Amino acid sequence: MARGNSLKILGLIGVPVGFILVFFIVPLAIMAVVSVAERGPFGGVQWNTFSPDAYVRFLYERDFDDSLIWNPAYAQILLRSVWLSLLTTVLCVLIGFPTALHMAMQPPPRRNLLIFLVTIPFWTNLLVRNYAWILMLRSGGLLDSALQGLGLTTGSLNLMYTETAIAIGLTYSFLPFMVLPIYSSLEKLDFRLVEAAYDLGADKWRALRRIVIPMAMPGIAAGAILVFIPCLGAYVTPDLLGGSKSMMIGNLIQNQFGSARNWPFGAALSFALLAVVLLAMMLYLLRFRGAPQVAK
Repeated sequence: MARGNSLKILGLIGVPVGFILVFFIVPLAIMAVVSVAERGPFGGVQWNTFSPDAYVRFLYERDFDDSLIWNPAYAQILLRSVWLSLLTTVLCVLIGFPTALHMAMQPPPRRNLLIFLVTIPFWTNLLVRNYAWILMLRSGGLLDSALQGLGLTTGSLNLMYTETAIAIGLTYSFLPFMVLPIYSSLEKLDFRLVEAAYDLGADKWRALRRIVIPMAMPGIAAGAILVFIPCLGAYVTPDLLGGSKSMMIGNLIQNQFGSARNWPFGAALSFALLAVVLLAMMLYLLRFRGAPQVAK
């Protein structure tokens, strides 16, 4: 009997462990091997070689005499990716928190309708949504025409192929990932606590800062992770709205595995991206281990 239970437990554990091994550990190990190999003469990988050049190339390039010269171009792309991801996350918090708070304060039937409206963008392909933003942000597009019609501008804003356009596109694309976790936290909030704070002399800002925001922090943190990590590796939005002027790390990795055919460097860039993602996850786990508490 005990042996049968052990086999059942082993079978239950073996399925997820096998899934993680086949679809996560093995591909990661292959990428690690590729990152320390050499690029073939016509692209691809020379499997029988070992070289750290792919990691060195991230910060240096070789001169004609084979000496190393500092080259910050790739590091700047990674920093730009982190900056735009952080900016997008902040914008999503600023827009998503009041939206989620408004949703949580509505009657249950209206809440369901608002959740439905928030999730509607997911019904459309991301590529189509980004092309829609091209029509709005391009010179002479809908935004320029509207602002000029209102007399607010006299010429084009020239937003296309800029970091501003990327930030707008990323914020629009990932905003629901911020709204829904915050709403999930605020939905559990007993608003009688806010009323009690008013009775004790607190104003709206103090009640928001001492009660509502602490209760929403787990949702804000979860939403920040759900927004920051996909933004960091985003490819479609930077490619369409940023062009070659504002390349992000996801586009650079795609180019290395595609047109450049430099698989070792692409794998090394992937591990640099993975390191940033793991750092963000570690900060999240260290900060939000316990249950939320109302600030005193």
